[in-house]
Order: sequence, then structure tokens, then C-alpha cells
Amino acid sequence: MTPNWDHVRVFLAVARSGQFLAAARALSLDHATVARRMTLLEEQLGTHLVSRSTAGVMLTVAGEKFVAAAEAMETAWLDAQADVSQVDRVISGTIRIGAPEGFGALFLSPRLGRLAERHPDLTIQLVPLARTMSLSKRDADLAVVIDPPTDGRLTVRKLTEYGLGMYATSAYLDRHGAPETAEALRRHLLVTSVQELHYSESLTYYPPAFDAGQRRFECASVLAQMEAVKAGAGIGVLHDYAARDAGGLVRVLPQLAIRRTYHLVAHVDTRRIARIDEAYRFLVEEVEMAGGLFL
Repeated sequence: MTPNWDHVRVFLAVARSGQFLAAARALSLDHATVARRMTLLEEQLGTHLVSRSTAGVMLTVAGEKFVAAAEAMETAWLDAQADVSQVDRVISGTIRIGAPEGFGALFLSPRLGRLAERHPDLTIQLVPLARTMSLSKRDADLAVVIDPPTDGRLTVRKLTEYGLGMYATSAYLDRHGAPETAEALRRHLLVTSVQELHYSESLTYYPPAFDAGQRRFECASVLAQMEAVKAGAGIGVLHDYAARDAGGLVRVLPQLAIRRTYHLVAHVDTRRIARIDEAYRFLVEEVEMAGGLFL
């Protein structure tokens, strides 16, 4: 007998979250319903799929084997949804987009309203890119990343290269002088990120001359770094496109220019769903229309 899909999707949520309560929240169900459906599935299969403890749940050997079959059912279900939705191209439901804070807040956020206006039945969620975010676990439908993934059933498309540079206000440079070499930066307060919180080595921008003795004002938020530099606190590395829009900032040490790349990632199994495909195309088009904004 083919397992009930409602029970299987509960199993997948439990397997991915490691908790009944987290699975219940993800599926908008109550805890009792999740537990009951898990029990019914295990009874139907005649085996225990998870072992329960006060710390959460762990997959049994049978549960680990069943994950592949469950994900195949999920893929078939999503494909069926995609085929049906393509009939009249109704764009509805929820789309979650993960992005680095700077790109999300400074580029995507001002533009995603147009996508929402175009599709009134679409709910858009823009979330910061986390170290543990996984498209395979459906943490997001689309992700803009700096380091393209090399494994998993994912499609990766280069969006654009972008530049970063060192900036300060004119007032700050009038008070403290403009450094002409990287060594001269030792005399300045550097507005930086908190390196221990980096989810990618690509987020480390500073040259070797920046050692532990360097005066720093460390901010975990890209937007906080921007505001600190705009307030004249010191010199910081900012996205060129954000610094230009901010106004009142002066480029310092242009020879220390930095370049990185944004990539757009989608899951192979969900890429054809209408709302995901629409959002995917929208992101690509918006970046293309921005032209030379990023460099």
C-alpha cells in the first residue's frame, strides 16, 4: 500500500527539523497531529522511523532509508503541482528568497514590491542568508549566494559580479587625513564585520596589514557598518552600489578594490513551480536591468 502523502510530508518535516514541534510549526499543524500522523505512517510501514528523546528525534536505520523514497514522493508531488499551475499560470502561495543582508536589504527589498504588485496572491518572504540554509531542506525556494554550491540537486546561475571598496565621509577625512597606503590605515578606526560570524571566507575583505592590533569597530550587520561609516565613525569596506546611493561618501585607497560574485541558486525539483519560476525570472531581469550598478 502506498503511504499517505499527508503522513509522508510530516515525516520529511520531522526528519529535516529533528523536532516534532518545529515540524508542526513548519506545516501549520498542532503537535498532536504531527505525532499521530507519524504513528500512523510507522504502523503502515511496520517499522519505527524515528527514535524519540527529550532532546528531539533521530532517524532510525529504517528512517534513513525511507528518506530517499519520501523525497521521491515529494518531488513527484511538486512536479504535479508545477504541471497544474502552468495550465493557467496562476502565481500564488509563498516564495521564500534567501540573500546576503546587503544585497537583500539594499537591492532586492526596494524592488520586490513590484513582483508583489504584479501577483496579488503571492506572499514574498525575504530572509537573510544563514550559514545552515539548505534549499534541499526547503529552508528557502531561491537563494542568492556568494559561494556557489558544488553538491546537491541544485541549479546555479551567475547573477553578476560586484565591487566593494573603502569609504569614509569627507568630514572624517578632514579630521584624520586620508590614508595613502594600507599601512597608513593603522592610524584609523576601521568599521568592520565580526569575522567569527562569517558564513563564508569570501566575506573577509581586509588585506594582511590589518592585524589584531588594528583599531576596529565591529558590526555584525552590513547596514550597521554603513550607518557607522556615514556617521563619520571611521573607514569601512562597503558595497560600491550601496556607497554610491548613500551619498556623501568618499572612496579611499581605490587600489584596494575588491570583487565578488552573486549566484542565484534553485532546487532542481522545485524550479518549475510557477511562483518559483516567476520569482527566479524576476531576480534575473532586475539584475540585468540594473546594468553597471554593481561595478
